[in-house]
Amino acid sequence: MSQMLWIGILTLIVITFGALMLGVASLLGPKVKSLVKSEPYECGIPVPDEDKSMSKTIPVQFYLTAILFILFDIEIIFMFPWALIYKDGIEAGQGPYLLISMGIFIALFVVGLVWEISSKALDWEK
Repeated sequence: MSQMLWIGILTLIVITFGALMLGVASLLGPKVKSLVKSEPYECGIPVPDEDKSMSKTIPVQFYLTAILFILFDIEIIFMFPWALIYKDGIEAGQGPYLLISMGIFIALFVVGLVWEISSKALDWEK
């Protein structure tokens, strides 16, 4: 059998298993629908009745934390392939160039992090 046939069979098994699990969960799961289940619930603090229709703003610190998380995740995504090709680069005679370019890349992120800390952008108790 060809490799594509096995991939198709595996895909069919995974889809069938997923559909079967969803069906069993809906048949055996709880059927009780209540108002409490449909209310918003955040951090264990019930929302007062007068605030349910109003939308509240989210503090900027949440956005800054999320942006920094994404930024440093992208940094790691760029560092991983560099680490994989660095040994080959040394053998090809490009080791110093690759090391200096990654050093500049990391230095830019460190300068940005120092600036974030010094400007107290991450201070939650303003």
